[in-house]
Amino acid sequence: MKKFVIEDVFWNLFPSARIGVVVCYGIDNTIKDKEKYKEMILNSEKEALKHLKNAEFSSNEVIKVWRGAFQKFKTKKGARSSIEALLKRVHNGNHLGTINPLVDIYNSISLRYGLPCGGEDIDTFASDIRLTKAVGNESFVTLGTDENAPPYEGEIVYKDNEGAICRCWNWREAVRTMLTENTNNAFLCIELADEKRYVEFENALKELAKTVQNDLGGTTQISILDINNKKISID
Repeated sequence: MKKFVIEDVFWNLFPSARIGVVVCYGIDNTIKDKEKYKEMILNSEKEALKHLKNAEFSSNEVIKVWRGAFQKFKTKKGARSSIEALLKRVHNGNHLGTINPLVDIYNSISLRYGLPCGGEDIDTFASDIRLTKAVGNESFVTLGTDENAPPYEGEIVYKDNEGAICRCWNWREAVRTMLTENTNNAFLCIELADEKRYVEFENALKELAKTVQNDLGGTTQISILDINNKKISID
């Protein structure tokens, strides 16, 4: 049975963080109605403006919190949190395109709540997955390239026995484990670095699970990991 484990080296840096996980089983992620998800994303982009009340992009609280978090470990130059990348597009007036239902749903939740969301295909995991510090020799190939770009030693990563799954905590995901139309079992996560937003974090998890189940069928299971609850089963 595969597990998701958050190692102590992560908690030493982020003792008050929370990682919310929605495990989805037996879903149908095939693209049937692109217009539905296009509208979902457009509505979320409008709602995301509430996170950008300061005209200076970097002065907004969501951006400040995650830039502060990224300063606590070694990152690739220019790497930013996934929520900053999404909000930057909204700030610049660039719309997100649709990808597949799972990705569109979690991007919409991410924008609406101002929290990083990500997802992977459980059936591609080579072993348990861990949120930990990289050794520095983990294989990693990201979307749009065939080049192996291992993380830095000490970089926060999700990884399994075959390599890194997501670099710089939530910056960029590996092609090997990405969600596709063929995904039947998915590992979705929402990350909280600012404990003041715990209620929003919980609401985002519930909405993510409900939307996936309503739209894609199957079953969903929500878990919240913290410094006192460091691992869960995921299959």
